[in-house]
Amino acid sequence: MRFTKDKGEIMNYFELINKCLIELNYKQVNAFSELVKNDHKKIKNILQLLNSEISDYQNWDFKLRKTTVELPANTTEIENSINGRIASIIIDGHVYKYCEQPEYFELKTAPPYTYGSFNRKILLPKFDSPQKLNIIYYTKNSAIDENGEEKLQLENDTDKPLIPAEFTEAILVYGTCLRLKANPQHVKFSYWMGMYNQALANLKSKTSINANASPSVIMHRY
Repeated sequence: MRFTKDKGEIMNYFELINKCLIELNYKQVNAFSELVKNDHKKIKNILQLLNSEISDYQNWDFKLRKTTVELPANTTEIENSINGRIASIIIDGHVYKYCEQPEYFELKTAPPYTYGSFNRKILLPKFDSPQKLNIIYYTKNSAIDENGEEKLQLENDTDKPLIPAEFTEAILVYGTCLRLKANPQHVKFSYWMGMYNQALANLKSKTSINANASPSVIMHRY
């Protein structure tokens, strides 16, 4: 089975699983439906979980999204329909930052150009006229399906991670092997750990346009 991908093309869930099987010296499979053994199921679950964890680990630039929401006049709260974590809200050319004290909005003492949240509501100052909220946020999704639609996690064989292509193999394949074996005495453990840590550090340093972003690594032990 051929795994060589064009530069910049992300491997899908099924291809990543088969890469794990190769790395573990297991027999590859020809179809997603053949992944029925216990270790197959463990690899699928670990890959799914690891992809979600890495995606949620920090506010990666590749997860930035934007949307527009209408705020009616004389309205101080709206339903929070954002599928992720809000970075900022821009209203009429002003950037609104998050205020952690929702009671300030009830008391009308919130600092200028701030928004709050309470019970799945976005709290805002009252405006005399309708306003357009330009919201920048980090999506909570970690995968994309074959039709280009984002989704919460890897599920189907053709789903792909949101993690950039140049990092997916080292982070997800080696990270999955590490968790599956979880034995420092394993002959490949140090190699997997080194490749995983380096790729994760590179992901942070090379995917951010912020020059002050410094690499860091994590590795959970189970």
